[in-house]
Amino acid sequence: MTRRTAPAGAGSAPEATSASHPAPLRLAVVGNPGNRRVDLFTDAVRDAGLSAPRVVAWRDVLRDGGASFADDEIVRIDSAGEDEEVERALRDVSDPTRIEGGARWYRRFLTAVRSLDGGVRLDDPDDVAVLFDKRRCHRVLDDAGVAVPASPTSGGTVEVRGWDDVRALMEEHAMPRVFVKPAHGSSASGVLALETAGPGRIRATTSVEAVDGALHNSLRVRRYTREADIAAIVDALAPDGLHIERWLPKASLHGRAADLRVVVVAGRATHAVVRTSRTPLTNLHLGGLRGEWAAARRASGACWSHALDLCERAAACFPRTLCVGVDLLPSVGWRRFAVGEVNAFGDLLPRLTGLPGSGSEGRDTYAAQVAAVLRHFPDAAHPARAPAAFGAPHRAAPAAAHQLARTRDART
Repeated sequence: MTRRTAPAGAGSAPEATSASHPAPLRLAVVGNPGNRRVDLFTDAVRDAGLSAPRVVAWRDVLRDGGASFADDEIVRIDSAGEDEEVERALRDVSDPTRIEGGARWYRRFLTAVRSLDGGVRLDDPDDVAVLFDKRRCHRVLDDAGVAVPASPTSGGTVEVRGWDDVRALMEEHAMPRVFVKPAHGSSASGVLALETAGPGRIRATTSVEAVDGALHNSLRVRRYTREADIAAIVDALAPDGLHIERWLPKASLHGRAADLRVVVVAGRATHAVVRTSRTPLTNLHLGGLRGEWAAARRASGACWSHALDLCERAAACFPRTLCVGVDLLPSVGWRRFAVGEVNAFGDLLPRLTGLPGSGSEGRDTYAAQVAAVLRHFPDAAHPARAPAAFGAPHRAAPAAAHQLARTRDART
């Protein structure tokens, strides 16, 4: 028999509350107990004067085949990463540094997300399914008119079976420089920045380390220049699905390639951090450096507001999810921008406070989300009645547009 984690307070009668003393909001988070993401969210909830959220462990969800939530619980879904037991259950790998198994992870993670029953969701399962498939996400953004790098694999209709297909698509679409990405990857896992310059001249920049026929994530970015080595990596990744995008030349700050992670909460761009690197991979755990948004603001001049608008338009493609992290790619000169990815769990930016004019000044990304919850759930006893797209019960039909998007104040 499938066991399910029961909602808090199950079996007991609800306490009566008066109109002048409404019941406090009840929050829950599905994550890995003790993980920094869960701890930061818990701190933000407590700092807002609420009781700590009920933590439901992913390992229990996977073991029990689901979890149940009370009707008035507001439920946050958080990352299942950084836990070896959970990684083994989702990917069937004994070494958490292994890259392979992305398609298996995707299927099992979505099954786990959809096994959560009841409650009011801050993360829509259908949105999560798109956000963790780079091919589908690219198509959704492109169809909405959001600027994205050109891609021959957008929508997932083109199968990439291995290196020969990658080379053929690069030639067919006149793309001598591309990013090759595992369709269901995150944190630059398995990503190759690939560039060709005539017959026999090829280079891949990646964090992938090939050891005894297996692929591992490494904290050191390396370059491969032998086509046979690159082909072996791509052939090993292809069964899990690959996404190919044109490599757009990035803007620079202080002689380093630069992009931005912009957090959008309830339809509003609230936080931004610049990431710079001497390699095409700007991820902070791969040696990228955290810069200041003010430097990007100065470099982009009057185009800064357009850049934030673009991030909000990208987030509006996922109207039933409270928070996403948008990877924003500035072109050379800081006058044009494109969206590289939209991340379901892109809010882990400790100690970063909100942008001026965002309404989240002085708050970190988690406090900004808690504040949005408090604004949009005025009826604590019946949060599903709140006029908020991200707060609708997860079984309802998806909304057409983000109901929480607000008119922008002047950006400073």
